[in-house]
Amino acid sequence: MIPQETVNRILDSAQIVDVIGDFVTLKKRGANHIACCPFHNEKTPSFSVSASKGIYKCFGCGKSGTAVGFVMEHENMSYTEALKYLAKKYHIEVVEKEESAEEIAQRQRHESLMLVSEYAGKFFQDSLQTDEGRNIALQYFRSRGLEDETIRKYGLGWAPLSRRALSESARAAGYKEEFLIETGLSIKYDDGRLVDRFYDRVIFPIHSVSGRVIAFGGRTLKTDKSVAKYVNSPETEIYVKSRSLYGIYFAKNEISRQDRCILVEGYLDVLSMHQLGITNVVASSGTSLTVEQIRLIRKFTNNITIIYDGDGAGRKAALRGIGLVLKEGMNVKVVLLPDGQDPDDFAKRHTLEEVRDHIAQNEQDFINFKTDLLLDEAGNDPIQRAKLINDIADTIALIPDAVVRAVYVRSSAAKFEIEERILADRVSKTRTEILMADEKQKERERQRAA
Repeated sequence: MIPQETVNRILDSAQIVDVIGDFVTLKKRGANHIACCPFHNEKTPSFSVSASKGIYKCFGCGKSGTAVGFVMEHENMSYTEALKYLAKKYHIEVVEKEESAEEIAQRQRHESLMLVSEYAGKFFQDSLQTDEGRNIALQYFRSRGLEDETIRKYGLGWAPLSRRALSESARAAGYKEEFLIETGLSIKYDDGRLVDRFYDRVIFPIHSVSGRVIAFGGRTLKTDKSVAKYVNSPETEIYVKSRSLYGIYFAKNEISRQDRCILVEGYLDVLSMHQLGITNVVASSGTSLTVEQIRLIRKFTNNITIIYDGDGAGRKAALRGIGLVLKEGMNVKVVLLPDGQDPDDFAKRHTLEEVRDHIAQNEQDFINFKTDLLLDEAGNDPIQRAKLINDIADTIALIPDAVVRAVYVRSSAAKFEIEERILADRVSKTRTEILMADEKQKERERQRAA
């Protein structure tokens, strides 16, 4: 059998529109793609593919399923054969083995961790409706401009003042201590005491793409600088921070429909934008943008708009994310907000139309954004300007598509008033170095796997 870890990699990598597009000519219509059904004869398209849900359905013959199911049905393959086909398509190595008793136990433990996490999410929501929760947490959420429907929809909650409230409630409900500890919800001291990781904090649950609660962020309401502002779930078997995006479950349909994802930094940035009516927004939750997060977005769109604060830190954060997005073959634009404002502030101070207009009028191509930003720093210093040009060339070299690279080389050469050939040579040299480094990395991974 194929190890579950490999199966998960295949399923995570498989983009249903990409897979079905190898067999059927798809046309985008709203949030979905349509075509004439490959399973029965028809002249009017009734075959629909939803990138956000990861499923296809024919409203004529009734056939439906996932990317794996489509390959099985269309190519007359078994489940294992379909997985191998997709693994080959996405360059994933498959080493089959028999599932051991330990692996069966691991699969069951994984589900137990999910159930404990979901119980905690319900516990925090219920705690918000207690006298303590209403007087402290609900009052805070409302002071931040969040409506009751938003609080309910996104599962916001309250971790009680007591340090044992969740642990005792979960154990009384029959959940094992070991799973409370493994999810990071509880901490066990050497003397045997079991206490809650989250207490006296407002809670932001983090959902998987399928909508299951996998982790939490807890914010203190105290002004004491010695108290950490945020406490977050540790990485666990069910939660890997670099592969998760806050709000992705609630945003994926609109991301697919608009064919664009807006990326912000924090929980409240997402909530305020969604509440305003801009729902194709997700956050990297305080972590630097990762390749895995970008690939998660790519399941629903190839277009990312990064919105960061208008201050210096926001600009630098935007720059850090650009390279990774480009290297994954995606299109990236940047929007800066007025100095001193974050998306949460901006959404609360403006109407839906004003925010949409600001994004539309201030979206910058990554070259223009980076050039304008670095030109200010370079001034008239020729050495600094040369460094800037090389920096831009190295950024262009990250783009996988040769045609797109050529277009950027031409426009950048005109912008800097230098020969196109000089810039193209630098891009070519850097591109070769990138490809060589990538190949070395793949070889190291193959050796580790072996």
